[in-house]
Amino acid sequence: MKIAQFEARNHSLVGIEVDGVWIDYGKASAAYNLLERNVSMMPRPTIAMLLVRNEFSVAEFRAVSRFVKQHRLHRFLRVPRSARLGAPVSHPGKIVALGLNYALHVAESSFKIPKEPIIFMKAGSSVVGPGDTVRIPRGLGRMDHEVELAVVIGRRATNVPKRRALEYVAGYTICNDVTARSLQTTDINNRHPWFRSKSFDTFTPMGPWIVTPDEIRSPVHLGVECRVNGKLRQKSNTRHLLFDIPTVIESVSRYITLEPGDIISTGTPEGIGPIKNGDTIVCRIDKIGELKNPVRNR
Repeated sequence: MKIAQFEARNHSLVGIEVDGVWIDYGKASAAYNLLERNVSMMPRPTIAMLLVRNEFSVAEFRAVSRFVKQHRLHRFLRVPRSARLGAPVSHPGKIVALGLNYALHVAESSFKIPKEPIIFMKAGSSVVGPGDTVRIPRGLGRMDHEVELAVVIGRRATNVPKRRALEYVAGYTICNDVTARSLQTTDINNRHPWFRSKSFDTFTPMGPWIVTPDEIRSPVHLGVECRVNGKLRQKSNTRHLLFDIPTVIESVSRYITLEPGDIISTGTPEGIGPIKNGDTIVCRIDKIGELKNPVRNR
């Protein structure tokens, strides 16, 4: 299922797609629980709240969806037209990102194939949603796009074995790992971390929604592409990941406890390139959709 975060005039709401219509999950769930279970519930959760409370449940989403269909409630519970899509998780506690996870990207970056996953962090405050503007700072040289498949963590994960890793996945979304490339190169040459080059405000567009794991079966083989102003820049498939998702979750959780709502961005394929003021970036991943963001100078 597709699960989205919307921002209305004075509140946030979770949407689920039912028969091609976005339904206000909070209201639908409240009605379902009151009428079917005689349980009163708060009508306005966020995706982050559902994840933290262990209530981000495919079974529950499907039950509410059936209830809406059975009682033909689509038009009464529709997400308002004035609501706009936001990032699925707007302030994740951690964004764990993968470097050099596609062989051809390793080659274009003039590095060696890594022997284990290379992980780094991005600031949660860098996240923006679909349609939001990527603001690029002046005077810092080249800025790049990087389309990536992102994994949303659904359960607390510590020392997770590879065979069980996918049990901890709430779903998948798209991440654009925008990078201040010149600054990153300078930091690498000086043997400094490159955290800052990845973590400027607006440097992590994410969305447009979460697709639950029942829609994307393992092994996760999805077409990935990025276009800038309509021109194809990146095109690959997650089958070419050097370290697949279970391997990455096992590796990361060995060192870092993953919490519900944390994001793992699985690395970008070859074709990274510069972006500038006035550009429009469109990242696309099969079975998920498109993430579109304009670029403007700060």
